[in-house]
Amino acid sequence: MPTGKIKFFNERKGFGFIVDDETQQDVFVHATGLTEKIGENDLVSYEIAEDKRGKKAVEVRKI
Repeated sequence: MPTGKIKFFNERKGFGFIVDDETQQDVFVHATGLTEKIGENDLVSYEIAEDKRGKKAVEVRKI
């Protein structure tokens, strides 16, 4: 399961980005993919899902 750090998350708009620990690339995260409340700089684990817009993080949880 990939891990990373929350780079940015806007609660009002319901989305943000995770910086992947391994690749250092940004991964999109939407509020619907969260298992708990997150904030900037939180360390998280997540899974990758593909939808019509591309890849996004799902099952996001703090570690």
